[in-house]
Amino acid sequence: MKYLHTMVRVSDLETSLHFYCKLLGLEEQGRHNNEKGRFTLVFLGVPGDTSAQVELTHNWDEKGYGGGRNFGHLAYRVTNIYAACQVLMDGGVIINRPPRDGHMAFVRSPDGISIELLQDGGSLAPAEPWASMPNTGVW
Repeated sequence: MKYLHTMVRVSDLETSLHFYCKLLGLEEQGRHNNEKGRFTLVFLGVPGDTSAQVELTHNWDEKGYGGGRNFGHLAYRVTNIYAACQVLMDGGVIINRPPRDGHMAFVRSPDGISIELLQDGGSLAPAEPWASMPNTGVW
């Protein structure tokens, strides 16, 4: 398993970039604009180190976050997403967003923190029971 990033939702992307980059000293290491989904993802990290990043998620139509909804999730890359989810499920963890695509899953910690699991390398072929498993809640 490899730690990837922590996601934080931001209401004003430029103000947030000023804080994280100009004041805190992080650098932009990647950006993805999604016109259809109406959001921008910006990945920031310590200069010269891409091993652990902060993902700023800017939902274009959001008017502000309340009640702690600005914190998103922790992300980990795993060698086999199906095996990782099976261990969690066998331990009593609900798979909120099953890895139907062989690539991504979401679970929650005992304290309700979202954890994203991403398959290392390319997606695995869809497999049961995961391929037909429905989402079971907010990820």
